[in-house]
Amino acid sequence: MRVLVIGSGIGGAATAWHLAARGAEVIVADAARPGTATEAGAGIVSPWTSRWNDALYPLASAAGRYYREFAAELEGSSFEVVGGMIVSADETELAEAQERLTKRAADAPEIGEVRRLDPAQARELFPALAPGLGAVHLAGAGRVDGHVLRRALLSDAERRGAQFVEGEVAFRADGTVASPEGPLEADSVVVAAGAWSRELLAPLGIDLPVTPHRGQISHFDLSDTDTSAWPVVLPHSSHYLLAFAGGRVVAGATREADAGFDYRVTAAGQREVLDNALTVAPGLADATLAETRVGFRPGTPDGLPVLGLLRPGLAVSTGFGAGGLTNAPFAGKLVAALALGEDPGFDLSPFAPDRF
Repeated sequence: MRVLVIGSGIGGAATAWHLAARGAEVIVADAARPGTATEAGAGIVSPWTSRWNDALYPLASAAGRYYREFAAELEGSSFEVVGGMIVSADETELAEAQERLTKRAADAPEIGEVRRLDPAQARELFPALAPGLGAVHLAGAGRVDGHVLRRALLSDAERRGAQFVEGEVAFRADGTVASPEGPLEADSVVVAAGAWSRELLAPLGIDLPVTPHRGQISHFDLSDTDTSAWPVVLPHSSHYLLAFAGGRVVAGATREADAGFDYRVTAAGQREVLDNALTVAPGLADATLAETRVGFRPGTPDGLPVLGLLRPGLAVSTGFGAGGLTNAPFAGKLVAALALGEDPGFDLSPFAPDRF
């Protein structure tokens, strides 16, 4: 069976990898537009700490569990379990976070040990942290480098026979797909074009309400500092800190639902990221601001991804918002099954495209 996957961000790459592993003939088409969400993703894999609603949490929890299996199969995935901390100076917030994690751990042993840390203990794990912040620590939180993960998925898919088409592709009204190399024929098509999915599907008379949410995310360099074991840091706000080996610390991110495809680092966005980062971790004040990336996260009106069949032979995987690097590898497995005409074995009804 030949399957065309349009888009090679984390959603498309994961779908293509699963399809190739199942023995499908896979074609991946990508326009390589600037601002893909994967290129500006932080890489936190800790769905259990989220305050996601009931509809999304079962998918996210299953995705967090799947990462262990998935990373073991994919050489060079970059996934590592480093632990995470929900940090706050408010005892009530910490108590609520500990209760939420303890309850969720009953069905998600991947969370690992959950324990309270006083400010001194929290700073032992993340030395740049503000002195007055206590923490709830969970051992099972992980991190992944989105660039590395995407390359690993596509490289392994290619090793299994996947072919790649570069440049803009477009649906014609009759459902065929045009490309710079001519028409692309397939038995099944998966649209995984992120924030551009709506534009792509419009010629088919399908209006999928996926819109770009700009995220600006900054990278700091702490030269001569071993940051390889620093845990994920999650304040009560939507901002976060994530460290990698080599003295790199990532701070993010803005959530700009009305910016459109404006691919710029703005003064206000940079200030927001820096203010939040330095409030939580003033020890980063002397770090080098290495770069700030911009990504267009695909958002939906209800905040849920779009996973399912638009019609026979046409599936979609998009709308992950800020949760793409967490949820898309597992979603890729489910959508690959749909593209092959199989039952995915997971209830995707909350994410069905026709809910709009």
